[in-house]
Amino acid sequence: MGNSVIELLDELPSDNLTVKTLKALDFVVPGEWDNVVGCDKTISVITGANDADTVMQIRNRMIELYNDKDNGYQGAMWYYNLVESADGALGAAAMANKIGEKIGFLNFLNKITPQADTTQSIDLSLKIVAELIAYSKLNGIQLNPGKFVSELRENYCGASLMRMAALVCIDGLLPLGPDFMQKVHATLDSKGRNALEKNPAFDAIAESIPSDDKVGFIDSTFTAVSGWMDNLVSSAGLTPQSVLNHMHGFIEFSDDKLDFVAAFLDQATNYFAHTGTQTVARKLILRAAEDV
Repeated sequence: MGNSVIELLDELPSDNLTVKTLKALDFVVPGEWDNVVGCDKTISVITGANDADTVMQIRNRMIELYNDKDNGYQGAMWYYNLVESADGALGAAAMANKIGEKIGFLNFLNKITPQADTTQSIDLSLKIVAELIAYSKLNGIQLNPGKFVSELRENYCGASLMRMAALVCIDGLLPLGPDFMQKVHATLDSKGRNALEKNPAFDAIAESIPSDDKVGFIDSTFTAVSGWMDNLVSSAGLTPQSVLNHMHGFIEFSDDKLDFVAAFLDQATNYFAHTGTQTVARKLILRAAEDV
């Protein structure tokens, strides 16, 4: 990573479109996420340490732990940012396709641009695998979708839970509709396989997948997480409209432009990297506090 962990925390925005979007999604996992930014403040909130000497000791130990690549903190951060950096291209491809569908003379774009549902399905499935890889690196364990889902059900909280809730809403419900899980499965089973292998994040993610059948592993991981996602949608009563209703305060749009809102959020927010940084920071700070 180019930046130190201290810089990454100090540079997290206290308010922007990403933060507004995540705050709007608080109704999905009420009270789980506070946007704590800044390294020293994050240390104090997580550990309760308030004296400058203790905070500085933890801060210095954080740097040592983070810089040791064997610990997995840098690797996890890299994957949280990897799928986010690919979003701009994916959002642009989806938007180009929508323009092609609505303006006749641009219909030729459909020949060179993935269908929007295919693009978004790929984005969602790769983010879930990236989450699995980052979780495995943070905890020093092998990739295991089943164990990951158990952790997701029982222990995910704070920024980690908010990230997964945002994933369901922003990368699932809004762009793909209430049957988003079925669409992802259909994409991975058919035409999406070729598109997946051409995705800018796929090669990097594939390097960390132990199976020779990379696409099959992605499909099986999505299948494993589908039950948790379905339960979240049901328990929170989530629909595309309910998600949009909470965003009307800061995004102006008409209700028939759902696909454009989804593509816009894809390009204009970085919720995965933002909350990913906070997840890595929590794990790192707790470890550093134990050491000092």
